[in-house]
Amino acid sequence: MIREATDKDAEAITEIYNYYVQNTVITFEEVDLHPSDFVARIRKVQESGYSWLVAEENGTVIGYAYSSKWNDRAAYKNTAEVSVYLSHQITSKGWGTKLYNTLFSSLREKSIHIVIGGITLPNVASVAIHEKFGMEKVAHFKEVGYKFGKWLDVGYWQVQLNASQVK
Repeated sequence: MIREATDKDAEAITEIYNYYVQNTVITFEEVDLHPSDFVARIRKVQESGYSWLVAEENGTVIGYAYSSKWNDRAAYKNTAEVSVYLSHQITSKGWGTKLYNTLFSSLREKSIHIVIGGITLPNVASVAIHEKFGMEKVAHFKEVGYKFGKWLDVGYWQVQLNASQVK
């Protein structure tokens, strides 16, 4: 089941995310977050008119995806950024695709023109899911992050959702 996140999901989301904070370079955060941090993040996304979705299997949150403003300046209002995280124990079951299908549908309804996703490189799985949704690599920033004793690159992917709609 895919549904909008609530404050009650913050603990499960935190558990999923903190695994990546502690063990990977997928996120550039270096300190574990607290569920209250995610309550604030979820509310900020939803209050700004975007979606924060969770995937539930057998009553357990196993992943999440969200969209948000790409930039606060007014002229960027038709551009959104997306992100998806799954429990590290859930792989190759299609949940990332299900989350992004629902998220991209909501962005089309909002008349979002461009969707952007940032990816720490290398990350074969993340590149694959973003390209599955028609996203193309448009930028590569070298050594912009430093975590676990090494410099890290970040790539940006984007796709055009709505050709000429302006809201």
